[in-house]
Amino acid sequence: MLSNRINAVGDSITMKTAQRAIELKQNGIDIIDLTVGEPDFPTPQNIKNAAKKALDDNQTKYTVNSGLIELRKAICQRLKTDRSLDYLPEQIIVSTGAKQSIFNAIQVLINRGDEVILPIPNYVSYEQIINFVGGKPVKIFCSEKDNFLLSAENLEKHITPKTKLLVLCNPSNPTGAVHFENHLTELAEVLKDRNIFILVDEIYEKLVYDNKIFKSFPSISDEIKEKTILINGLSKSYSMTGWRLGYAAADKNIISAMNKLQSHSTSNASTISQVAAIEALLGPQLFISVMRNEFQFRRDFLHSELEKILHKNILKPDGAFYIFLNIQQFLNKKFNLRSAFDFTNYLLEKHGLAVVPSNGFGIDGYIRISYTSKIEILKAAISRFEKAFTDLSD
Repeated sequence: MLSNRINAVGDSITMKTAQRAIELKQNGIDIIDLTVGEPDFPTPQNIKNAAKKALDDNQTKYTVNSGLIELRKAICQRLKTDRSLDYLPEQIIVSTGAKQSIFNAIQVLINRGDEVILPIPNYVSYEQIINFVGGKPVKIFCSEKDNFLLSAENLEKHITPKTKLLVLCNPSNPTGAVHFENHLTELAEVLKDRNIFILVDEIYEKLVYDNKIFKSFPSISDEIKEKTILINGLSKSYSMTGWRLGYAAADKNIISAMNKLQSHSTSNASTISQVAAIEALLGPQLFISVMRNEFQFRRDFLHSELEKILHKNILKPDGAFYIFLNIQQFLNKKFNLRSAFDFTNYLLEKHGLAVVPSNGFGIDGYIRISYTSKIEILKAAISRFEKAFTDLSD
């Protein structure tokens, strides 16, 4: 009865896990939820004030499909200031969240049978969007010993005449790994003379820790910039997840095609959100460093405490706000825990801890722990982790 396109798309494990946690909470069970992929900070007041003023000024009508020209100019200015990238407003499209920008880009680039290189582990929606359009995901498994980074050698081995697109999340959801300039330069060397597009999702770009320098992929070279669809948004950097505002920057022909597709789906993003986004991009930026410092503090605490509990070194993420924890040692027949999905059910049902299993990210044996909760909550979570791991060691 349903279309083949939708039947090719799987359910989101992250949504399933979060939904189960909500159900348990509603039944009065004490759950510490570490699944959420959004900052716990409120949207800065100056941004909210801009939205309130927009309402008072009756800015409640449609905008042009690709977004307010003032907003697209502000995006261009931010990209120039932060990443030394030159884009024109006609090379920008504003969408209802970064995920819609990703969906639109893959829809307009990929034909049935085209191969899309997808480093694994990776964000849950990429593969499903590729499946929806009839593309073929070509998965490259990146190992923990390599910090889950895609190597140039591994990329080269998986390129075929059918390869149309590489999708790269940098910094990574779920691992927090960051491809820094040296890694990106090596990947660019493989791609520069090939007719392959790059979709790079940099939604976590402002959340890179330890004073390390983030490099935007299209700033590597002019050749790479021409091939790149840069995805970004305001959800993570400005704590605006519910405002649903993302954007893409690319060659104007690609943006024009995305604009055409969007005109037949959502049309323009929320006008109020667009006005608020202008203030976010052009107003004070101090909020970002305050939030980043707090997340770094939480990361360091959680990482240190987990190492103490497990008595081993674990990977410390360079960016985003997740720890991707290897739990393979606990997967055994004795406790009937055969997958990361089983393990997350054990944590949720027995210890009131909600985390995300790695199965949805294309790999088994890991859990994603979000540190977007206040330190008091993380301290309580650590006590539960210790009990959970101890019970499995008896």
